[in-house]
Amino acid sequence: MKTMVFLFPLRQLICAWLLCWAGVVTAGELPLSVAQALKTAGIPRSAVSVVVQAVDSRRPVWAMNADNAMNPASTMKLLTTFSALDILGPAYTWQTQAFINGSLENGVLKGDLFLQGSGDPQLTYEHFAHWLREMRQRGLREIRGDLVLDRHFFALAASDAGQFDQEIMRPYNVLPDALLINFNAISVQLLPQAGQAPRLAIEPPLGNLELVNQLRSEDHAECGDWRENLRAEVFPSGAVDRLVLSGAYPLACGEQRWNIALADHSRFVLGVFRSLWAELGGKFGDNGDENFNDNMREGIVPPDARLFAVSPSPTLGEIVRDMNKYSNNVMARQIFLTLGLEAGHRPARLEDGAAAIQAWLMRRGLKMPELVLENGAGLSRQERISAASLGRLLQAAWRSAVMPEFMASLPIAGNDGTMKKRVQGQGVAGQAHVKTGTLDGVKSMAGYVLDQHGRRWIVVCLVNHPRAALAGPAMDALLQTVWEHGG
Repeated sequence: MKTMVFLFPLRQLICAWLLCWAGVVTAGELPLSVAQALKTAGIPRSAVSVVVQAVDSRRPVWAMNADNAMNPASTMKLLTTFSALDILGPAYTWQTQAFINGSLENGVLKGDLFLQGSGDPQLTYEHFAHWLREMRQRGLREIRGDLVLDRHFFALAASDAGQFDQEIMRPYNVLPDALLINFNAISVQLLPQAGQAPRLAIEPPLGNLELVNQLRSEDHAECGDWRENLRAEVFPSGAVDRLVLSGAYPLACGEQRWNIALADHSRFVLGVFRSLWAELGGKFGDNGDENFNDNMREGIVPPDARLFAVSPSPTLGEIVRDMNKYSNNVMARQIFLTLGLEAGHRPARLEDGAAAIQAWLMRRGLKMPELVLENGAGLSRQERISAASLGRLLQAAWRSAVMPEFMASLPIAGNDGTMKKRVQGQGVAGQAHVKTGTLDGVKSMAGYVLDQHGRRWIVVCLVNHPRAALAGPAMDALLQTVWEHGG
C-alpha cells in the first residue's frame, strides 16, 4: 500500500512535467474566476488569446489561441517602445532647431527665422516657451522677415485626423508631424458657476483662435461622463479660426479640463508663436488680425542659414514612460516615424517605420509572421499580432540591456497610468507592470506579474469581440490568479 501511495503521485508529477515541457496545456481550462467573468460578459473563448509564461522559461506554462492574429489595440506600443529603446538607446534625444537667414543687428533680424522640427514627441507649450525665451536672451527682439516652418523630416500624411473614427478633435487622433507643438491640442479649463455658463480658461493661448462659449450649466444633473455631452467645432473665419463650444455641463463635475485637438499644425504653431513672442516683448510682422498669417510659410532651411538656437527633447527613456503610462498615441506615432528617419529615410513615411521594426525583429531572431504594422500606436483597424509573439517580445525585453527603462514605462496595477483604477484592494495591486489597450471591439493587456512567491511571469490577454469592453474583470481575475498561483 505504501508503494502505491508513493508511485501514484510520482506518476502524475512525471506526466505533468512532460506535458509542460512539451508546451501542452494539460487541462485546456481557464481559471474558474476568469471563465466566470468571461461568461458573465458574454465573450466566447474563441475570441480570447492568452499566454502565461515565466520570464526565465523557454515555453509558456499556459496558452490559449496563442498563435491567432489579433488586433492588439495599444499593447502594440510595446513593440514600438522596445524596438526604439533597443535601436536608438534610452539616451536618444530629438533636436528642434532655429536658424536665421539674414542679418541680425541690434536685436533686429532683417530676414527669416526658420523653425526646423525633427519629430520631438514631447515639445510641450512649456518647453516651447522656454526655447523662445532663450532666443530673446540671445538677442533676438524683432523679426522683419517670415517665420518659416521646416517640417520635411516626416512625410505629411495625406489622410485626415478623423479617418479612424471621425472624432477629429479628440487628442488621440492627432496626426504625427515633424514640428509637433503641445500635441497640437489646447486645454480648456471649465470653471462652473451656478445659473451661468461655465467660465473658460485656455492654454496655450492662440492669437489666431477665437473662443465662442455657448456652454450652459446644469444645476442638478449628476456628473457622469460629462465629456460626451459637450461639442467642439472649428469654423475658419479669415485669418482667425472660431472654436465654438456647446452643450450642457453639470455643476456637480466641479472644475475639469477638456483637451481639444486642432487640425492644422502650421496655424497652431503660428498661433502659439505669436502669442508667446508678444508676451516676451518681441515683435513680428504686422500684429493686425487681417495680416496674421502673412508672415508665415512652409520651407526648408537653406544651406547658408545660420544655426541660432536648439531645443533638445527629454531622453527617449523619459518619453516612453509618459507614452506608455498614459497610452499617448501621437507620441507613439512620432517614435514610429523616427525609426524610419534614423534608418535613413527622409522624409520618413509610415512604411519606413514598419520596415525598420521588421528589420530589427529579424536581427533579434523574433519571428512574427502574423505581424501587421500600420502606425505602431495600436490606433488601427489593420494592425495585428498574436499573444505568443507579444509573449516572446516581453521575454526578449526582460533579457535586454534596456529592460529597466522598458519596464518602468509600464503602468503599475492599482497605482498609476491606465491601470490606476484596476485591481484595487487585490493582492496583485502594485505587483504587476501592465500595458493596456482599448478600441471598439478590442480589449487587451500585456506585461509582467510578480507572484507572491517572488517569481515573475509574462501575462498576455487579447480579446477581439463586440463585447470586448466587458472583458476587464476577466483580465483582472487573470492577473490576480497569476499573482496567487504563478503559472
